[in-house]
Amino acid sequence: MKHKFFKKILDNKIKSILLLVLLFVLAYYFITKFSSNNTPNQYVVSTVQKGTVVNTISGSGQVSASNQVDVKFKASGEVLGVYVKNGVQVKAGTVLASLDAGDALKSIRDAQVSLETSKLSLDKLKQPADELTILQAENSLASAQESKQKSIDSLNKANEDALNSIANTFLDLPTIASDLYENLYGYEIVQNEKTLSSYQSNSDILVETVRNYVEVNDFQSLQSSTENDYKVARKEYDLNFSDYKNSSRYSNSSTISSLLEETINTVKSMAQSAKSENNYYDAWVDMRTKNNKPIFSQVKTYQSSISSDIGKINSHLSDLISIQQTIKNNELAIVDYDRTIQEKTISLSNLKSGPETTDLQSQELSIKQKENSLLDAKEKLADYSARAPFDGVVAKIDLKKGDQVSGGTVAATLITKQRTADITLNEVDVAKVKVGQKVTLTFDAVEGLSLTGEVAEVDSIGTVSQGVVNYNVKIVFDTQDDRVKLGMSVSASIITDIKQDVLTIPNSAIKTAGGRQYVEVPDEDVSDSSLNINSGIILKNPIKQQTVEVGLTNDTEAEITSGLNEGDKIIIRTIAASASKTATAPQGQSLFQVPRTAGGGGRNFGAGR
Repeated sequence: MKHKFFKKILDNKIKSILLLVLLFVLAYYFITKFSSNNTPNQYVVSTVQKGTVVNTISGSGQVSASNQVDVKFKASGEVLGVYVKNGVQVKAGTVLASLDAGDALKSIRDAQVSLETSKLSLDKLKQPADELTILQAENSLASAQESKQKSIDSLNKANEDALNSIANTFLDLPTIASDLYENLYGYEIVQNEKTLSSYQSNSDILVETVRNYVEVNDFQSLQSSTENDYKVARKEYDLNFSDYKNSSRYSNSSTISSLLEETINTVKSMAQSAKSENNYYDAWVDMRTKNNKPIFSQVKTYQSSISSDIGKINSHLSDLISIQQTIKNNELAIVDYDRTIQEKTISLSNLKSGPETTDLQSQELSIKQKENSLLDAKEKLADYSARAPFDGVVAKIDLKKGDQVSGGTVAATLITKQRTADITLNEVDVAKVKVGQKVTLTFDAVEGLSLTGEVAEVDSIGTVSQGVVNYNVKIVFDTQDDRVKLGMSVSASIITDIKQDVLTIPNSAIKTAGGRQYVEVPDEDVSDSSLNINSGIILKNPIKQQTVEVGLTNDTEAEITSGLNEGDKIIIRTIAASASKTATAPQGQSLFQVPRTAGGGGRNFGAGR
C-alpha cells in the first residue's frame, strides 16, 4: 500500500515536470518569434558633400634604364619657330618648338567675347526695369488690346454685311430657281411653236426634236445630268431658304457664319444648274444648226435668261465669298491678339516683379559653361608648343620653320639621367591615355614610397602576345629618389579624368530601376550628431526615392550632377532586422533551462530535488 502511494506521487511529479517543460518551450517560441518580427530595419545615413572624383588606369612595369625621351607635338600645323639646337641644355618647361596657333588663338578670343557677353547679360538681368521700359511695355499691351477691339468691331460689321449680302442674294434666288425650273419643265416651247404637235415639257421636247438625226441616247444622258444638277440645287435652295427665314439681325456670329456658308453652297449649286442648262440648250442649238433645222424663238429667250441668271449668281457668289473671307480674317486676328495680349501681360508682370531665380541660375550656369570653354581653348593652345618635360640635353632636332607636322610628330629628342617607368596596358585602357597625364607611382621594394610622374610617350603600334594586344607607355618621374633602382617593379595609376569640388556620394548608394538611377533618402530630419558610418539608425517614416543624374564615377565614388544638394542626407546601407537581432538563448544553454536574469541564476527543471 505504501509502495503504491509513492508510485502515484512520482507519476504526478513527472507529469508536472513534462507540462512545465512544454509550457516553457511554447513560451520561448512565441517570445522569439514576435520579438524578432518587431525589430525594425536600421539605415546607415550619410551627408552629401563636395569632393574630388578621380578616374585612373592602373598598370605595372619596371623602372627603365633608358635616358632618352622623344618630345612630341599634340597638335597639327605649320612650324612657326624652332628655339633650340642640338646639344643645348634645357630646363623643364622650356619651349623647344611651336606651331602656328592662329585657329587656337581665335577660339580663345571667341570664348572670351562669349564669356563677356554672358556676364553683361547677367548684369542686365539683375538690374530692375527702368520707367521707360515699363512704360513701353504698358503701351505695347494697350496697343494690342486696341487692335483686338478694332478686329471685334470689324467682325461685327462683317457679320452685318454678310446678312445684307444674304438678303440681297435671296432677292434674286427665288426668281432664278423659278427660271431654272421653267427652262426644264415648262411648256412654253410647245405653246409658242405651232409646228409641234406633241404636248411635252421643254426638256423632253428638246430630245424629241433631235431624235431623227442624232444619237438620242447621248442627248438623253445630257438631259439626265442637267435635270439632276437642278434637283440638287433645288434641294439645297429649299433648306437654305428655310434657314434664312428663321434668321434675324439678332442672330449670333456662329449662326451668321453657318448661314453664310450654307448660302454660298446653295449659290454654287445654282450656278452649276444654270451652267448645265445653258450647255443643254447650246448642244440642242448646235445639233439643229448642223442639220439645217430652225431654232425655236423660245429657246433663244431661255438662253438669254440663263445668261442673265448666271451673271447674277456669279456676282452674288463673289460678294458672299469676299465677306466670308473678311469674317475669317477678323476671327483669326482676334485669336492672334488674344495670344499677344497674354504674352505682353506676362512680360509686363515679369518686368515689374524683376528676374526670376531660375533665370538668374540659368544665366550663371551659362557663364560657368563659357568659363569652361575658355579654359578648354587655353588648354588647346598649349598643344601647339612642344616643351621639355624635364631637365636635359637636346640630342636631336630636325625641324625647321615652315615644316608641316601632324599630331604625334617628334619635335625633339632629349637625354636625361632621371628615371622613367615603362608599363604595359591593354588596348582598352591605352585608348584613354594621353601624353601629359599625371601619374602616381608606387614600388613593391620600397614600402610607403609614392612618387608622381607624367606620361611622356604612348606606343602607336602594339605588340601581340598569345592573342592579346599590349602597348608600352613611358612615364617620366617628376622627382628622383635614390631608393628607386633600375629594374625595380613599379605600379602606376594614370589619372585619366578628374572632377574637383563636385557633389560626391558612395557608389553603393546608387540604385537603378526602370532605366533611371536613384538614391534612397530619409523622409524626416536626421541630425548630423546621430550619424555613424559603422552603425545604423532607426527611421520613423518610410524612406523615399530621389532620382539623380550621375557624372564621373570610379570604383568607390560617383559625381552627382543633379537631383541632390550639398548637405542632403542619403541612405548608403540598410541593416536588415534579421541581421541585427540577437539570439534569445545563450550559446550552450539547454532549452530546458530558464535564461539567466540580472540578480539570480536560472533553475534547472531537468534535475530532481
